[in-house]
Amino acid sequence: MGSEPGKDFEAQVRELMAEDAYTIRPSAAPYPTIRRRGAMERRRRVAAAGAVLVALAAAPVGAYALGGNGGEGGTRLAAPLPSVSASQPSATPTPVQSTPVGPAGPATPGQLLDGITLAQASDGLEKCFDWNRESRQGGSAAAPSDLGDSADYRIILALNSTGDSNSPGDGFFVVAVKQQTEQPQLTQVICNIKDGEASGLQSGTGGLELDNGGPVMPDINGGKLYQQSFIDKGNWKLPFRWGSIGRIESNVTRVTVSYGGETSEAALDHGWFVASGTLNQQVTQAPHVKGYDSTGAVVYDSDDDSGYEKTLP
Repeated sequence: MGSEPGKDFEAQVRELMAEDAYTIRPSAAPYPTIRRRGAMERRRRVAAAGAVLVALAAAPVGAYALGGNGGEGGTRLAAPLPSVSASQPSATPTPVQSTPVGPAGPATPGQLLDGITLAQASDGLEKCFDWNRESRQGGSAAAPSDLGDSADYRIILALNSTGDSNSPGDGFFVVAVKQQTEQPQLTQVICNIKDGEASGLQSGTGGLELDNGGPVMPDINGGKLYQQSFIDKGNWKLPFRWGSIGRIESNVTRVTVSYGGETSEAALDHGWFVASGTLNQQVTQAPHVKGYDSTGAVVYDSDDDSGYEKTLP
């Protein structure tokens, strides 16, 4: 029986493989090509998955799904999907900003003098208001009219006060003003604090129009801030911290106050001028007040104001 051709060929192949078993090596695997193809395939799958997520996020709940069911064409209503969103941290409640309690501060820091802080000035003003309320309840004729709430006022000046024969003991003054909205008038308060207690209080009320008819009107109670008792005339305690206040109209852009041979540039604060300085000599004349407009022209001079007391008592 002759050998089959297929088996002879197989035998020859086996023989050749046995002879060259140590000389034939398989070719090296194309690693760079395989790695590159694998990376491309992964990117393709990630891109496809991303596209599906975008489509799911964009599709509304209860959207129709395309495709057949069991090989049948047509559409079917997809089951409602839960909304997909990134988890958000719970919002931190915004803290409620409490409304500041107490009077407002002045327009410039230089109106709080001698190291007196706004908190100290506010506390002193409140003590004077408490004293006024208690005095009114007790029927004291010395108490001014009802001044309302100190939180409705604005402090325009605070400075040291020097005791004299009429009112011994040093302390500090606080000057505050209030524009009443219910009627066209202004209220001004000069409060004196000594040893942490209310020592004196003066108040004045007037209309919005300046009584002297000019663009500047020194305050009628302002003398308390720049003079010592007439009992001590010619024998004031020096150095002496003084202040001067008054009202101005809108066309006044500058005010100067000269006292004891020195001139002070006043601060302008919402319709008020506020000046201060230190007196180092005995005086007999009241502060000299001058007002200027935007062109530098003098529009007020206290020397020409018949209602202004130019000589100290």
